[in-house]
Amino acid sequence: MSERFELLVRGGEVVTPDGIALADIGVRGGRIAAIGSLGGSGAADVLEAKGLTVLPGAIDTQVHFREPGNEHKEDLETGARAAVLGGITAVFEMPNTDPPTTTAAALADKLKRAKGRMWCDHAFYVGASPENADKLGDLEGLPGCCGVKVFMGSSTGSLLVPDDETLRAVLAHGKRRVSVHSEDETRLRERKAIAEKSGDVRDHPNWRDAETAVRATTRLLQAARTFGRKVHVLHTTTAEEIAFLAKNRDLATVEVTPQHLTLEAPECYERLGTLAQMNPPIREAGHRVALWQGIANGTVDVVGSDHAPHTRDEKAKRYPASPSGMPGVQTLVPILLDHVAAGRLSLARMVDLTSTTAARIWGLANKGALAVGRDADLTIVDRKARRTITNRWIASRCGWTPFDGMTVTGWPKATVIRGAIVMRDDEVRGKPIGRPLEFAETVG
Repeated sequence: MSERFELLVRGGEVVTPDGIALADIGVRGGRIAAIGSLGGSGAADVLEAKGLTVLPGAIDTQVHFREPGNEHKEDLETGARAAVLGGITAVFEMPNTDPPTTTAAALADKLKRAKGRMWCDHAFYVGASPENADKLGDLEGLPGCCGVKVFMGSSTGSLLVPDDETLRAVLAHGKRRVSVHSEDETRLRERKAIAEKSGDVRDHPNWRDAETAVRATTRLLQAARTFGRKVHVLHTTTAEEIAFLAKNRDLATVEVTPQHLTLEAPECYERLGTLAQMNPPIREAGHRVALWQGIANGTVDVVGSDHAPHTRDEKAKRYPASPSGMPGVQTLVPILLDHVAAGRLSLARMVDLTSTTAARIWGLANKGALAVGRDADLTIVDRKARRTITNRWIASRCGWTPFDGMTVTGWPKATVIRGAIVMRDDEVRGKPIGRPLEFAETVG
């Protein structure tokens, strides 16, 4: 007797924990009910995936969707729309909004705003500050919270934990892994005159130099070891940090971004101007090579986009008055697929970096793998498609991408979230169905 499914994804190259093989996927009740040869089965909806590759739903663990306070740049709806167009099924959204997400009430407000408006599943960070350090243990356990975010160096917004005393107070309260923007605030202030004097964005990696990042990461790990607290170092950019973090795998996990893996100084600043400006900066080729070495040897755990949109008018301001940040949630998957096509990355490693490891690190319930019983979150891609990324394709409210004009091999063809097809062939379908992510009690 044949089975009946709500959705049947038929004939794709399926990437499972057991390997890559041609298979069908049957979905029932939003979960994967069967993987294998399901040719005799019926379904309410069939997605023909012959010639396509079916990946576990990609999770972007660092996005800034700017709501509340800066909706002219982005909001939860437009950011989530961009996400699913790029094959992303879940996001972790950052707390440096206006007002910042530093209280239970602010977190609840974001969850309320997201309901019925976000296309992808989601969770929100709580920002650490001197005022809420002793409350973080309670805040990190609230529903819809993915953890605590620390800004050791100033960036967009007002959140800042610049000194070791406050950093230790943050790490002393709570048990979940803490995610950290690791730049040394004292050194940033000492060196800001470099940027102000030159007015040239090519000095951005000179102002926010490698030592600025290395000092902060060293301080962070010293404090983390004191309290036995696990940390996640966001957007790592330097060869020195990669070498240091490789020796501290018991406490630290590591993120890099597609931008830092793909762009390099000085070329990107000469070509893009302030559109290439982000914190920490795009650096010289030697650092980019070290990030790829970190991916190859297992030091790097996650690739997150650090999607941080600003309008083109804002970015056109004279440096350093121009804001740092660039959009990236919609381009994460195609950029990484292009690196797969070029042989820099295996498909299995890409899945680790964008899905499996994120689910393990944060204890995401029912995510991160194509397996029976897991949520039917699927990122379906055409690995052979040759497409050019353009500003016109970008759904983010900012309307631009640093990768405009870049031709890539590999493209997201469909995004499935809990069995619902929310994107197909560059078109968003249906209504926003995103839900708050659920986390296991024990997270690493």
